[in-house]
Amino acid sequence: MEERVHFTVRGSGRAAVSPAWSDFRQTVLGGTGLRVTRLGLAGSYWPGKKTIHHALDRGINYLFCYGFDLQTIGVLRDVLRRDRDSYVVATGAYNYVWGHQGVRRTCEKRMRQLRVDCIDVFQFLGAMKEKEFPERAREEMYRLREEGKVRSVGISTHDRKFAGRLAAEGLLDVLMIRYNAAHRGAERDIFPHLAAHDPGVVSYTATRWRKLLSRPRGWPKDGFVPTPAQAYRFVLSNPHVHVCLTAPSNRRQLDENLSALEDGPLSEEEMDRIRTFGDAVHARQGWFMGGT
Repeated sequence: MEERVHFTVRGSGRAAVSPAWSDFRQTVLGGTGLRVTRLGLAGSYWPGKKTIHHALDRGINYLFCYGFDLQTIGVLRDVLRRDRDSYVVATGAYNYVWGHQGVRRTCEKRMRQLRVDCIDVFQFLGAMKEKEFPERAREEMYRLREEGKVRSVGISTHDRKFAGRLAAEGLLDVLMIRYNAAHRGAERDIFPHLAAHDPGVVSYTATRWRKLLSRPRGWPKDGFVPTPAQAYRFVLSNPHVHVCLTAPSNRRQLDENLSALEDGPLSEEEMDRIRTFGDAVHARQGWFMGGT
């Protein structure tokens, strides 16, 4: 019988059950029906085409790319031509301070770049506040889905309460959010609202841009400091997260992060230890893009 690890989701007043070993590597992306590896790859730090191919060889099938991620796009062009159904491709139109990329134009441009006739997950990226995701952008995404140009639509946002409302109202298929041991506010503001409509949840910043991998000011010299794999395992041990993105800059980092899938969910004792470390990082590293 496979072991499931129980742990308390802080602020929820209830126990959650981490994924069993069989669920730790792959799952279904919420109600989208898309079968995904629970560790996804983003090529934002230009790890090299060989590293991206290595990730695919290791079984990673969820790939996120911006339009400027030419290495990822180049690899995807090649593999999608041969085997489209084995990969889940996520991308989107980016929100800027002064406006945003045209949703339809960006989608169609990305389809041309990737040489595909459908994007699996198309998102409105970088919305810091609710007002930055206008109704017209949302309606355009719905139309793209109706036309079959995208299979599912979503958003990436740091505004957790807004993401929680979107989840509760069932307005989007996928939510891309920040979640790590130092920033656990999603456990209060987002995760309790997922059950009704089952959106896919994709997380990023598992290492808090590597701040969770080094001793914060005042931390004991012999105190526990997480490894990259432990930082990813913390996220993947939460059953509400379907995919955790990793963005390595080289093959060594990729292999280090992929080892999280080999080690399985954290125990309750390990969860408590990494939460305590995360609290110290959060308290001593100062403001960071929206707080908790």
